[in-house]
Amino acid sequence: MSLSVEKRGSGKIVTVIGGLPANPEFSEGLARELKKACGTGGRAGDAGVEIQGDHRERLRDLLGRKGWTVKG
Repeated sequence: MSLSVEKRGSGKIVTVIGGLPANPEFSEGLARELKKACGTGGRAGDAGVEIQGDHRERLRDLLGRKGWTVKG
């Protein structure tokens, strides 16, 4: 699993969680959980989960507690 920060065309920053299983239901559930934990918006997409803003540190901690190895 990887974390990265990208700047969208509108100038907004999103944190992207990549390397997830190709399971839309899993991605949507994870996106919902992470959005709630970060108190922000986001979405589950083809490339992974996108969370609005730079939340790498918080997401690294949350995903690590779930047993995921996080790079980036």
